[in-house]
Amino acid sequence: MQLELLNEQGQAASKVDVPETVFGRDYNEALIHQIVVAFQANARQGTRAQKDREQVKHSTKKPFRQKGTGRARAGMTSSPLWRGGGRIFPNSPEENFTQKINKKMYRAGMASIFSQLARDGRLAVVESLTVDSPKTKQLAAKFKAMNLESVMVIADEVDENLYLASRNLANVLVVEPRYADPLSLVHYKKVLVTKGAMDKLKEMFA
Repeated sequence: MQLELLNEQGQAASKVDVPETVFGRDYNEALIHQIVVAFQANARQGTRAQKDREQVKHSTKKPFRQKGTGRARAGMTSSPLWRGGGRIFPNSPEENFTQKINKKMYRAGMASIFSQLARDGRLAVVESLTVDSPKTKQLAAKFKAMNLESVMVIADEVDENLYLASRNLANVLVVEPRYADPLSLVHYKKVLVTKGAMDKLKEMFA
């Protein structure tokens, strides 16, 4: 299988051979959905906290007499049925949202995403991506010349200049292959992979 090799103007200069095991797989929507949802769930923090009927501020005095009022009997105002009462099943800070994904499933799902990106024309290869200084304007001009607005770059090595130049660009993400995640791959309109990173992706997901 072959992918386009882009020049600095964003035009296809030639073709590059890539492994079918990573970039030529069938589209597995259910598996991709599962690993994307799991990635989002594992990023959640259990910081929400609600109070149960024991923790809310209330009086243990019976609010009104048992009989004769025509109202439903009530023992105390901390009941979940009352306004200001405690929650029946409150969220706690120790809540765990993590979902387990097997390594084989994750590799297959990532390969399926890369394959679909290649079929849709959203994946391309570049020789390398470097900047001379940590200037955001310089990197933004480079992407503008390539006609790229929303782009994820997977580079074999992200030096300090490239990291500092890219971190303030809202629609640009530059990562090493080990930090490529399924949510970002699906989100960005274009994915650029350097030649050096292509070999690492082959080792990781083939």
